[in-house]
Amino acid sequence: MGRSEELSDFQRGTVVGCHLCKKSVREISALLNLPRSTVSSVILKWKRGGITTALPRSGRPHKLKEEDRQMLERVALEKCLPSVEALTTEFQTASGASVSSRTVRRELHEMGFRGRVSTYNKPKGTFRRCGKERFRGEKVEKKQAPSSQEDPKVDVSRLDLRVGRIITAMQLPETDSLYMEHVDVGEASHRTVVSELAKHIPVDQMQNRMAVLLCNQKPAKMRGVVSQAMVMCASSPDKVEILDPPVGALPGDRVTFQGCPGEPDKELNPKKKIWEQIQPDLRTDAQCVATYKGAAFEVVGKGVCKSQTLSDSEIK
Repeated sequence: MGRSEELSDFQRGTVVGCHLCKKSVREISALLNLPRSTVSSVILKWKRGGITTALPRSGRPHKLKEEDRQMLERVALEKCLPSVEALTTEFQTASGASVSSRTVRRELHEMGFRGRVSTYNKPKGTFRRCGKERFRGEKVEKKQAPSSQEDPKVDVSRLDLRVGRIITAMQLPETDSLYMEHVDVGEASHRTVVSELAKHIPVDQMQNRMAVLLCNQKPAKMRGVVSQAMVMCASSPDKVEILDPPVGALPGDRVTFQGCPGEPDKELNPKKKIWEQIQPDLRTDAQCVATYKGAAFEVVGKGVCKSQTLSDSEIK
């Protein structure tokens, strides 16, 4: 077909019909013996205005070629830049064309962009968002709502509470409140734990004693020492006591709660504040038994965890 020849309405309709039958521009070009640029132009005009007839040519000609206008539309839709000047720079980089921001603004206006560059008026019956287009009636994939497995319920089962044995403890140099302990929690190697207990419990009472430890907090460095767990204690304004596991409990035994059967997180995410949500519900009862919302800290088959003397006190 000669460069100056116009397509008939029938040819334009045929191009659009092939497009609706999911034919690519390359396939339509080969099938109808038409240049790819011509096929793309017909499809683009149909998408924009829902028409296939050739419009009368009036006014001054476009400074941009049709392929440059297609590139400009693609940049405007995909980049969502805040100003015409920024869009002009991006377009010049992508296409190699040298045009002013004034020309770009005029071309965008003729394409249907209004106000903000990212606002685009489409032919009725279509939707466009971030360069993607679909027609009414077509199915689109919806993002699935997060499942319960991705966002499990926040309760005490999310905590990895285990029985541990404090093997040794020593006061950290140049501190008056911190102990560094080596603790056996039933793993191949002992964990290092830093606890703010030096003002409350004599160091000789920290040696070779059983305790309950929170083992899935994110490790944190304290005075240059990485603490890998937290010793659970009953606390009042003037006294702190380490929770005692039941007699016969061994390092590594899980502490569980009736009514909370879930599995603990591998590591608590600090951003989700899981510990901070659970901690206010941890208290000792009137018999000094450690509880979560009334459910006892229990080592199955061996008994419950208790404080020595602190009843109705918070646990942290």
